[in-house]
Amino acid sequence: MNGLISDAWAQSAPAAAPGGQLQFALLMVAFVALFYFMLIRPQQKRAREHQNLVSKLAVGDEVVTTGGLLGKVTEVGDTFLTLEVADNVRVKVQKVQVAQLMPKGTLKGA
Repeated sequence: MNGLISDAWAQSAPAAAPGGQLQFALLMVAFVALFYFMLIRPQQKRAREHQNLVSKLAVGDEVVTTGGLLGKVTEVGDTFLTLEVADNVRVKVQKVQVAQLMPKGTLKGA
């Protein structure tokens, strides 16, 4: 046709590698396993530890909330607890917002 461009002729497709589907399936299984062990399992462990922490909260514990409030637990309910953050200053927060249990005496040092 054109002297500068050669005609394109259809060529036969290369033969598929034997076991190509099996290798692909094994690779996908490996990726799923890696995803599970690197992301899902550690997240489940952290959630389980947090649930343990929240369920064991008691009056007198000193805690830090996810918002950064440091206070002493004065009342514990089913879903809420009351924190005393200063003398005669009490704040009601959700139990799930407790991020960390602090050692006794932390509030006096802060």
